[in-house]
Amino acid sequence: MRVVFMGTPEFAVPSLTALVDAGYPPVAVATGPDRPRGRGQEVTPTPVKETAQAAGIDRILQPEDVTDPSFAAAVAELEPDVIAVVAYKILPPEVFAAASEGAFNLHGALLPKYRGAAPINHAVMAGESTTGVTTFFLEPSVDTGDIILQKEMSIGPNETAGEVHDRMAELGAEAVVETVRQIDAGTVETRPQDDEKATPAPKIHDEDGEIPWDASAEAVHNHVRGLSPYPGAWTLHDDTRLKIYRTRRAEGTGAPGTVLDADGRLLVACGTGAVEVVVLQQPGRQRLDAADFLNGYALSEGDRLGE
Repeated sequence: MRVVFMGTPEFAVPSLTALVDAGYPPVAVATGPDRPRGRGQEVTPTPVKETAQAAGIDRILQPEDVTDPSFAAAVAELEPDVIAVVAYKILPPEVFAAASEGAFNLHGALLPKYRGAAPINHAVMAGESTTGVTTFFLEPSVDTGDIILQKEMSIGPNETAGEVHDRMAELGAEAVVETVRQIDAGTVETRPQDDEKATPAPKIHDEDGEIPWDASAEAVHNHVRGLSPYPGAWTLHDDTRLKIYRTRRAEGTGAPGTVLDADGRLLVACGTGAVEVVVLQQPGRQRLDAADFLNGYALSEGDRLGE
């Protein structure tokens, strides 16, 4: 079974490692180009490239543009039986058609729910208690292919998108290996997606992060944890943008966005109820627990956030 693996970030690393450990080491890996990363902006390889090199995979493709015909030609030359895609770019049919047994993608939701670029964030923001992973065969339209298998997982009431992401990466690795095994054994039984049940999970933009203080405390809490740690929910205090990474639901009433308590803890009123802000950050500073933050930032009872 000649497997070509395509992925870039940390989310894809457990799947690549699991394939190697399961006896399906990819004949090649496609990943993003080396880029300046981190505070020092040192040019470094992607997490998937580093993992592939450590596993002894020397055929590594790093196209700047996956629609370049030279990339499709390079993939075809590998004569893959299967192409496994985990957190990579949207592929043109010319690329994934090269796999004689099919190309599949791992998606971070129970399709057809949360089709799109940010399924984990949207599921947490929506207050879902259950999510999961789906493997499906690629089609020209995004996230619409026939489902191969799905695995469910819970979302805790205070769990952040980042925490769900890390657990899901491990669950996804199990799904990827199981999918390759089924394809290898010829036992795949697919089922079509019900497009009428599809929900969108588009890429999140900066303006989407603004905290809607006029919503319920539960909605505000879900908004914050659904955007934590990246890109981070935010609110304004005067002209200062504060990022908020963790909250808990609390008792309290007041005009939405009003600081109800800033003495050792930070309590903020919502449209209904209130939330206690647990971890937050001001520009250019470290993330801090609320008590430490309030020691170095002037915020008083009665102040309004979001204005």
